[in-house]
Amino acid sequence: MRKISVIKFFWFFADLAKIRIGLLVTFSMVAGSILAQRALSGRVFLPALGIFFLASGGCALNQYQERMIDGLMERTRRRPIPSGRMRPSVALASAVVMILLGFMFFLCSTSSTSLLLGVFALSWYNGVYTSLKRRTALASIPGALVGMFPPAIGWVSGGGSLSDPGLWVLALFFFLWQVPHFWLLGLQYADDYEKVEYPSLRRSFNPNQIRNIISIWLLATGCLCFCMPLFLLIRLLPVHLLLIAATLWLYWGTFSAFRAKSQEASFKAVFRRINLYAFWVLFLLSADTLLNSDLIRAGGMLAMGWR
Repeated sequence: MRKISVIKFFWFFADLAKIRIGLLVTFSMVAGSILAQRALSGRVFLPALGIFFLASGGCALNQYQERMIDGLMERTRRRPIPSGRMRPSVALASAVVMILLGFMFFLCSTSSTSLLLGVFALSWYNGVYTSLKRRTALASIPGALVGMFPPAIGWVSGGGSLSDPGLWVLALFFFLWQVPHFWLLGLQYADDYEKVEYPSLRRSFNPNQIRNIISIWLLATGCLCFCMPLFLLIRLLPVHLLLIAATLWLYWGTFSAFRAKSQEASFKAVFRRINLYAFWVLFLLSADTLLNSDLIRAGGMLAMGWR
């Protein structure tokens, strides 16, 4: 019985903290650190734990904040609090503990700049965005600013500066990507959101306008990726070609999906595709940096050998 209880506890924790989101946020932070210091070192470990617990705590706090509304929507009524599997007080305490753990790891490992960025990101997500999305369907635009902070925290933790152009390009990529990410998720469950009187894109725009708006944001995201070599985020030609191929895959899949008869199915397909695209871009950027660093070291050793 104890084993079952422990398993259930961790399952509820994973559901409350939205661990998949925490892992993606952590990956973007680690990628920022790799790009800044041109290597993967042990100094990223503690900041990575910090951003993971901070993101998980923010998600848990968000579920506590929206527990009443979650109980009314089909998509969210099985979450720990509205389903009755976890008391609101326990969820709130868990969120506070995770947030404090996140700040503790930051204090032990990084600069005050990283800590301040983490505080601002948490405040923006749980304060500004959570409140704003009840008022306007365009809340995703300011809400997407949250996605810019994890790579910035990683960049600073890796020894980079907030004024580095490469960081701004990386952060802008996450901003541009996250807006359609939010919109597509909301469109898949538009009936749920409208049932609880949340603002919906469907009430402001017709289907063709929605598809055009999302397509423009995705085009901007891809165009930004094409420019990354100009800011030395990508240096190896094969990696650049793979990034171009991935972007064309995103475009082709998006336009093909938007021609489908079922709107919900098309939104779901594009949502999955842009999430895979973001993961692939992060992987390519990290791989390019690590491979290029290894090639430079190998070339230096070879040059010394010839001497």
